[in-house]
Amino acid sequence: MNFDSPQHVPLNRQYEYRRKLPHYQKAGRSLFITFRKNTRDPFSPEARDAILKHCLFDNGKRYELHAAVIMPEHVHLLLTPLRDEQGWPYGLPSILKALKGASARTVNKLTGSHGPVWQEESFDHVPRKQEKWEQIVDYISQNPVRRGLVESPTAYPWLWISDKWKMDQCGTDTLVRRR
Repeated sequence: MNFDSPQHVPLNRQYEYRRKLPHYQKAGRSLFITFRKNTRDPFSPEARDAILKHCLFDNGKRYELHAAVIMPEHVHLLLTPLRDEQGWPYGLPSILKALKGASARTVNKLTGSHGPVWQEESFDHVPRKQEKWEQIVDYISQNPVRRGLVESPTAYPWLWISDKWKMDQCGTDTLVRRR
């Protein structure tokens, strides 16, 4: 029996590989990004506070953050990379490396653990039209509601929407809490 051929490899071993999806980026274009926690256990409220602070840290420096939500086991961001001193847009890999690295160190410090906090892979999408962009902001703001964590986006403390976006564009007429 040849165990090297795919039809004879046990199912639980067929998918032991890391996906390396391409990440497309155009200067001046927004990106909708999702990245997940390495384990299924949820982040504590203190960890979610810290992760949101890390998301906001480079806002206005390396990217313009439009919306962010820190869910119990994943993060959604809508951002537009800014340009560096030479006029080049900051690359998504460097943005995510800094964000995920800094937040992982903080989460590990809070939990007294060590090692990877985030899955290596992240998923990103370039919105093509303004209405798609608005749908993404709505998706981000409604994510905690759909999960049953809160009844209204304004009640979720780990949701951040830029002052440029009012919640009436996202399903309610009240502004999201600012930090």
